[in-house]
Amino acid sequence: MDYQKWSLGFISLVFLLITSSSAELLIKQVTEGRGIEYNNSYSLKTNLGLTRVLREERPSSKIVTITSFSVIKGRSEAFESSTFEAAGYKWRFMLFVNGNQNDPDGGHENMALYVGIKETESFPRGWEVNVDLKLFVHNEKLHKYLTVSDGTVKRYEAAKTYWGFGNLIPRTTLLDPNEGYILHDTLSFGAEISIVNPAEKQEKITFISNPPDNVFTWKILRFSTLENKFYYSDEFLVGDRYWRLGFNPKGYQGERPRALSIFLYAQGYKANAVITNTWGSVNLQLKNQRSSNHIQLYSEAWCAIRSGYGIEGNSIILLEDLQNSSKGYLVNDAIIFEAELVKVSVTNIVSA
Repeated sequence: MDYQKWSLGFISLVFLLITSSSAELLIKQVTEGRGIEYNNSYSLKTNLGLTRVLREERPSSKIVTITSFSVIKGRSEAFESSTFEAAGYKWRFMLFVNGNQNDPDGGHENMALYVGIKETESFPRGWEVNVDLKLFVHNEKLHKYLTVSDGTVKRYEAAKTYWGFGNLIPRTTLLDPNEGYILHDTLSFGAEISIVNPAEKQEKITFISNPPDNVFTWKILRFSTLENKFYYSDEFLVGDRYWRLGFNPKGYQGERPRALSIFLYAQGYKANAVITNTWGSVNLQLKNQRSSNHIQLYSEAWCAIRSGYGIEGNSIILLEDLQNSSKGYLVNDAIIFEAELVKVSVTNIVSA
């Protein structure tokens, strides 16, 4: 009988040592991965501070509810949930109601909650899973969820399978019945797990100075016969986009009928171009047909995707100066505009 008691006691002791060793390993992983450390992928420290907000929507990945919470509220060991699936992987909660003493950000004054990735044995060598992790505590009084995150991406890997927060919520707040987190002796918590996959493509905007075929000349004949309306040039292609000039011979808005304005409009796109805003920098000229004394305006702008929006050149010449034949801008009832696109943006989809 004594031998049987001794054998049973020895077996229990061995089991306790094994269990303690496993728990110590888990706690060590949790402590090392609390999110307050240097991540190999970043040159900046990842401790950006926790944010806590209340929201009505329940967490999308998993919710755990513990009834008769008072039974465990004094316990120091970890509670581990069942394994659940989210975002294509298997996970498990680890909850320390009275704090994880091995987490410097925890201690007795905070409840700690972590999420571990499970069933990784079949993963390829060197595996990693990057996660945007949010943890939740239900506030029954407000019918909302306290949402806790720190803005960093959690890298799960073979050496680091648990992430979470040692200071999820202060115990004084959690246990205060007026706060509403423990009502009817019930605690609910949860997680939202979103996989962060690196982008394979990127949109690359390049600014090209003096692009090919960037000068367009527009000669307007029989100027004196033109009506009080806008006239437009043919379209011309520079970069990935078509452009055209436009003007009203009688002036534009507040400048009418005092001055002549010229405008550059961004139009459609060439085949297979990426449809996005386009940068245009342009020299707009009214050519002097008797000398090199051309009048030039410089304008630049982001041109909207929609056709017909572009770069305003404003007043380029007073109408009385234009009509003065000695000035050389109106010759044989014709004027000449020139647009030189000195810089445009071109967008391509390339590998990230």
